[in-house]
Formats: sequence, structure tokens, C-alpha cells
Amino acid sequence: KERMASVVWHFYRQYAAEGRVRLFEGSGGYAAGEQRRDFVSVDDVVKVNLEFFDHPERNGIFNVGTGKAATYNAVAAATINACRAATGKPRQSVTELVASGTISYIPFPAALDGKYQSFTQAVVSALRSAGDGEPYRSVEEGVGRYVASRLEAEGPR
Repeated sequence: KERMASVVWHFYRQYAAEGRVRLFEGSGGYAAGEQRRDFVSVDDVVKVNLEFFDHPERNGIFNVGTGKAATYNAVAAATINACRAATGKPRQSVTELVASGTISYIPFPAALDGKYQSFTQAVVSALRSAGDGEPYRSVEEGVGRYVASRLEAEGPR
């Protein structure tokens, strides 16, 4: 998917190749790395689809997401910390990762100015009303599972 691959894939690749993750500087009234998205694990999306497959009497068009936006800083930190944990290194906060240069910020691309959504969050009330009450994975858990699967597939570094 190249540029359109998941954010976590990009962060994982950046950290593996360079030992750091690059995020956009502040934009749209948000501080550097504080832009927010509703990051949902593909495992949770599959679970929702299978639930509706098993219950065809429940149908409709639904937003699937956590209903809680997370910052890019949080996703970058989760990715880095999952990689660090795999090598026995302790977790670090976003503040520590920024101070060490492990998270850095690049200028906001002019081509995205006025086109970039600095905040997205799924409205999941219809999904909940249709019976989906399962808790979704947190950013840390979803990213941790993804990084573990990448490390397993790619072998030791």
C-alpha cells in the first residue's frame, strides 16, 4: 500500500530503519503529534464483521471504531515501546521519547494544508445500539500485537 499503509506500519518501519519516528508538527490548532484519529485494531473490525455474519437479523450501515480518538504521539510511543520491550528495554513516555529524539517532528506538508483532518473519531452509537458491546483493544494492546506479529514474521533484529 506504500503511502496508504497503516500508520503503525509506517512508524514500525521508521523505527526499525532509523531508530526514530517522525510525526507532523502542529497543525489545525493541534500541537506537534497531537492530531487525533480513532485507531481501531483490524482484529476488532474482523470481530464485528463476524458478529454480524453470525447474526444476520442485525443489519445496517455502521461506523466501526473505538469511539475514542488517540494522538499520533500515543501511537508512536506505543510502537516504539513495543519494539523496545521486545529487546528488554523499558518503556518511555512521549516526553522522554521526544527529548531523546526518538520521536521527532517534521514540517506539516504544504500540499495537505486545508485538506488534512486533525481530528477524527467514529460515532459508534448505532453500532452499540445494534448489539456490539464488546470492548475494543487499546492503542497499546493493538499496536503491541501488531509489532509482535511483525517481529515474529521478520525474525530477530
